[in-house]
Amino acid sequence: MNFNIEQIIMMLAAAYLLGSIPSGVWIGKIFFHVDIRRHGSGNIGTTNTYRVLGPIAGSIVMALDISKGAVATLLPTFFHVTTVSPLVFGLMAILGHTFSIFDKFKGGKAVATSAGMLLAYKPAFFFLAAGIWILVILLTSMVSLASMIGFTLTTIAIFFTHDIFLSALAVLLTIFIFYRHRANISRIRNGTESMVPFGLGNMLRKRRSSTK
Repeated sequence: MNFNIEQIIMMLAAAYLLGSIPSGVWIGKIFFHVDIRRHGSGNIGTTNTYRVLGPIAGSIVMALDISKGAVATLLPTFFHVTTVSPLVFGLMAILGHTFSIFDKFKGGKAVATSAGMLLAYKPAFFFLAAGIWILVILLTSMVSLASMIGFTLTTIAIFFTHDIFLSALAVLLTIFIFYRHRANISRIRNGTESMVPFGLGNMLRKRRSSTK
């Protein structure tokens, strides 16, 4: 199916609007009457939703944010567009998630939506990133560290595909994710980063606290 430039621009705008949906904010307000931007870290993503609203809400937000990236990346497949890379549509969703028109151009840290783009474009790398993410969380109890390590190692693996566009985008997203986690990096260095209530890191921190 041949699409003209106006139709492709509309699809890119749709991908951005899809990514802009602030899942954490809307779920918090509709079902819990809580604005998560006013609690915890103030972030609208999975980790702060988990911290403020609990594991069920956090898991739902993560699934929705992953879905935003995946559906946006699949838009050209749905409409049989071959003139624009699916990664461009996924990138628009990531930009929407990070700079949401529904949240005064603020947003999340782009981890889940970027993972959704990988799920739709190269599922093997999504599962690689997810496996690393889970392993690092179990070892460190830090979602932020798991996200940064997961993206870094997955980006290295992507280089071996010789997909230039995906490799370049992966590098840019990894740099961006490190930038979005700069406050977390400072807290990790200071030993004050928040931890999930499970995993080896949390157990060791509790043990150190109990011996003081």
